Amino acid sequence: MKDYQFRVLIEKDENGYFAKCLDLEGCHSEGETYEEVFANISEAISLYLEDMKADNELFIPSFSTQISLTTVPVTA
Repeated sequence: MKDYQFRVLIEKDENGYFAKCLDLEGCHSEGETYEEVFANISEAISLYLEDMKADNELFIPSFSTQISLTTVPVTA
């Protein structure tokens, strides 16, 4: 087995937390607490990778570890 790191976006809304793996299309999860959503997205990523291996899709996407988070002023 090999260890990987994936970029994950976690957002809080009125229903709890939502997490999206930025490197695996369609891989997302939710939870009532930050800890729960973190555990859930970790499991979702593991299952996603298992499915890739089962389908003989051995390609693991590479990504830049650099992330920029900022605000953009917009007049509407």
